[in-house]
Amino acid sequence: MNALQEEILALKKSKNAVILAHNYQVREIQEVADYVGDSLGLAYQAQASRAEIILFCGVHFMAETAKIVNPGKKVLLPDLNAGCSLAESCDAAELAAYKERHPGIYVVAYINCTAEVKALSDVICTSGNAERMVQHVPADREILFVPDQNLGEWVMEKTGRKMRLWQGNCYIHIEFTHESILRIRREYPNAPLVAHPECTRPVRLLADEVCSTEKMVHYCRDNPAKEFIIATESGMLHRLRRELPDKIFIPGPTEKCACADCRYMKMNTLEKVHEALRDETPELFMAQDLREKAFIPLQRMLDWSRDTPVVAQAK
Repeated sequence: MNALQEEILALKKSKNAVILAHNYQVREIQEVADYVGDSLGLAYQAQASRAEIILFCGVHFMAETAKIVNPGKKVLLPDLNAGCSLAESCDAAELAAYKERHPGIYVVAYINCTAEVKALSDVICTSGNAERMVQHVPADREILFVPDQNLGEWVMEKTGRKMRLWQGNCYIHIEFTHESILRIRREYPNAPLVAHPECTRPVRLLADEVCSTEKMVHYCRDNPAKEFIIATESGMLHRLRRELPDKIFIPGPTEKCACADCRYMKMNTLEKVHEALRDETPELFMAQDLREKAFIPLQRMLDWSRDTPVVAQAK
């Protein structure tokens, strides 16, 4: 570790803080985190944390989730401007108007949404448990799945449950195309392709496995292959290479480049992590009534997922 990482670890100990990092964070941040994982695993860790300070290395909606389940704790985000194109694709006012036009609709919201959208939802899901959450919805209820259209399509394919789909997407995952993935598959014909369900259907059809980032680790660990093509945000490759050093992970190319870097995830830097922990700012604040409303569907997800073998990787 470098000197700045050592300072971060010392600050973390002295301030009784916990650092949670999403799989899409840069390698240097993952190395100083207490837990590295996907949205569901990190939601569990945020809820279970006994630390006084939660430093969330991810994007804004993830820090909001930590605050929702930890109202009495200080939640820090290294860069408050670290947003999410997918979360921004579902406006809470538009969703409220949709619900007024369709009374009785059951809203399943992907966790990649704002606290305001969570507050309007019936249950939250992640890519790792979306299928399970949809299966819990009463059969006589019509479902609106927000905000990711591609994940919603994949869940419909897996469950056979027809749903209305919000027309949102992650700008990174839709940059993987059928053509770009075909080219890399020809170059590495023996390497299984592992794709995130936020990818479009033409890409998912080429994949050997479609799964959440957490399940990517398990799939690659259990598969005898030595090389894998990974179609998701580039930060995931850091975790895969750290946990499975004997295997080779090839970044799935998009039409634009040989890697997929989310500009929002990469707004968090090691320097910003250090400053946030040192100064205990920027802190995320949330109105109590909003937090209470958003907590209900989020807690429902956590309760329904208790038997899901997920959790973020403890270091």
